[in-house]
Amino acid sequence: MLSDYSMVSSDGDESSSYAENTEDDTEEDVFFQLSGVGVEDSGGNRGKLVTINQYAQDVVDFSSQYGSDTSISYTAYNVTGKPSKYPDYGDFPETFAFRTYGPWWKLAPSAQQEFSPQNFSDAPPPVDDYILLRFEEPVYPETIEVFETYNPGGIIRIWAYAEEWICLWDISEADQSCMLIERNKARVFAPRLRHCTEPTRYIRMEFNHAHLQYSTQLDAVLLVGQKFVPCGGLRGKHPLSPLIEKGPIQKKLELEKFRPVATANREEILQEFLRNGLDEFVQGLSQRQSSNEEDPDESHPEESDSRSETPSADTNPTVPELTLDRLPYEVLFKVMSFLDLKSLYRCGRVCRTFNQIVAVNSLLYAEVNLKPYWNCVSTALLSSLMKRCAYTKKLDLSWCGSFNKLTATDFKDFLSVCGSNLTHLRLNSCKFLTTGSCLESIGSHCFENLRELTLQNYHPEQEDFSGLYYFRNLERLDLNRTTINTQSLLIVLARNEHLRHLNLAFCSMDVNMDDIALQISKYNRKLISLDMWKSHSLTSLGLEALSKCTLLEEVDFGWCLREEPSPGESVRLLVKACPRLRKLFMAAIRGLTDRDLEVIASSCENLEQLDLMGIMGISTEMCYRILCRCPKLKLLDVSFCDNLDNLQIALWRDCFDVAIKRSFVDFGAPRGSEF
Repeated sequence: MLSDYSMVSSDGDESSSYAENTEDDTEEDVFFQLSGVGVEDSGGNRGKLVTINQYAQDVVDFSSQYGSDTSISYTAYNVTGKPSKYPDYGDFPETFAFRTYGPWWKLAPSAQQEFSPQNFSDAPPPVDDYILLRFEEPVYPETIEVFETYNPGGIIRIWAYAEEWICLWDISEADQSCMLIERNKARVFAPRLRHCTEPTRYIRMEFNHAHLQYSTQLDAVLLVGQKFVPCGGLRGKHPLSPLIEKGPIQKKLELEKFRPVATANREEILQEFLRNGLDEFVQGLSQRQSSNEEDPDESHPEESDSRSETPSADTNPTVPELTLDRLPYEVLFKVMSFLDLKSLYRCGRVCRTFNQIVAVNSLLYAEVNLKPYWNCVSTALLSSLMKRCAYTKKLDLSWCGSFNKLTATDFKDFLSVCGSNLTHLRLNSCKFLTTGSCLESIGSHCFENLRELTLQNYHPEQEDFSGLYYFRNLERLDLNRTTINTQSLLIVLARNEHLRHLNLAFCSMDVNMDDIALQISKYNRKLISLDMWKSHSLTSLGLEALSKCTLLEEVDFGWCLREEPSPGESVRLLVKACPRLRKLFMAAIRGLTDRDLEVIASSCENLEQLDLMGIMGISTEMCYRILCRCPKLKLLDVSFCDNLDNLQIALWRDCFDVAIKRSFVDFGAPRGSEF
């Protein structure tokens, strides 16, 4: 069973069912004595709190994974259920791993710059990846334990969903225990969570990989929380709800120094105040405000002193006061252009002058990046932006719209008004795209100017990609982990001869990558980067065709050509034809030998990143030759290359300014890996 949970009452005894918890009167008495909570909830139901320990039942969503959907190795679903490897430390296929690590992907030729970088100025480290988990029982979260079995320390934020997103923990709140990471040792990460007043069964964890030496791996996630269980079996609200929840009137009164005591009859006291004491309270506020206006010198003596020392008008002519109305419009607009999206909306509430700038001038919204605000993007926000984005050229809606906060109709309405000027559109992991023929709307409204389109994790209910046929000027197309078919992809490639960056990683198994490679060699010879990670249908025939793309600076053929007994000739041909290569990933191409890799040492003087993970045929001598002859090399992955001398690798780390990755699984003592 994917979800294993037990219920513990406040006295610590475990129970196997709700019935056992509710039928024992002795336990119930002890519980209420310890908790200090009455025997009835807000709905009048009699019951008690139980603590539930449960592992993740299902994976709702994730941004990336190392494994493919047709495999069980390194996939997101390995994080469900109980730990399978903890407390062992190492690189285990039975765990979940993201695809990227460190800063390397952001330094590659295919790296994308974030739109509206001011949105990230005062935030914690940017989020690189996320995973959203579902648990069986909704609880008030008390503890979350994350079992990290390889390169721990990537988690920067934890969220819970209960009609709205609630941040339970942020890296800015990390204490010493959170930052303590022992080298080559698994850990259980259990940060101190913020108080949550709503039950939840959805937990989202966000990661930043910039400081990680290698990919982080998760074995399991345990959620510990409380649930109210009525004696009659009905499920009511948390019995503390009447003492926790505050209405808008009370919040306003507390801001005005009115702080009623939280007692059991609080509602009666508040009602009595509203009937008989509110007028007197407001009148007192008005009197205090008027007295401050009549005698400003008494309330601000320092201002009075400074005014008394000011020279008279006879010796110093009066200088007109500088106000917002006197500032040139261009100056105000320039100031506003440096603000992030949230600040722009706040400025619109300050005064009419500001509102006329931020709500009317569409030039402030030439770039709109909603990815940092994924948790609060809604139909209302997109409708509001529709009035401001007449000249928007770059839009990022990645990760937005979970739990139907955005719908296909919302998105299509926005495109109908603001889509014609778009040149860049990023829609990675957008669930609302799966219905309502959104791709068709993108094509019909954005075909004229669109240069960049990213659709990572796009799985439409009806696998129709004909909306891509509209485009003729695409320069970047990201179809990572989509279900596009061979025929549709062939048409898109033929119609977009200006493509510079193409991502086809994890594409459908039905796609014939040899046919795609032949099409690229015919129509898309100006490609700079090509990602075919885990394209199992690619053979030497396709690789030879790609050698005609001589401008390539980045290629990823990881886990391709695995059925090829000797792919070396095609690899040599491609490497010789592409002298500009800066990134070359050939992980797990098992048929390569030293003779095939010699061309890297002799032809790749610009190479910066090289992945040879899992290539059994490489020797220590050839690896050393590559290090010596590639002066710009910064990353070398030789994990699971069994013929290499570990002592020599340790010496290379001291001699070369290269991050050499050497991951392996060690079941002996001590457990771990060396970097």
